[in-house]
Amino acid sequence: MKNYESILNLLGRIAIAALFLPAGLNKLMGVEGTTAYFASLGLPLVAVLVWVVIAIEVLGGLALILGYKTRFVAIGLAIFTVFASITGHAFWAAPVDAAFIAQLLFIKNIAVTGGLLILASSGAGSISLDGRKSRAGI
Repeated sequence: MKNYESILNLLGRIAIAALFLPAGLNKLMGVEGTTAYFASLGLPLVAVLVWVVIAIEVLGGLALILGYKTRFVAIGLAIFTVFASITGHAFWAAPVDAAFIAQLLFIKNIAVTGGLLILASSGAGSISLDGRKSRAGI
């Protein structure tokens, strides 16, 4: 991979991680509020689900930034993002005054899913832990 492609890949990974890492850290800093929100959505096993979501967002975001197990992480985050979009941004079921924002967030998440799928296809590039392992023959 050419050097500029690896730099663009790194910047893309950081940009995508900017969706997950801060979201996970915000949930961590406000676990009670997150738990209440998840409960309001009618989600099962809320006490466990909150911690699973926090782990996915924080660890997934960090893995993208570092380029660690990038293809696997990108596919996992893509699946997570689709489910989170359907659950948390169901614009088709939102009140009229909230439908536009919910639809905007839903479509944004679908676009992020597209970026994650491209990343799963292309890998992390040479500026990554994955690239380092590849160069080392590991």
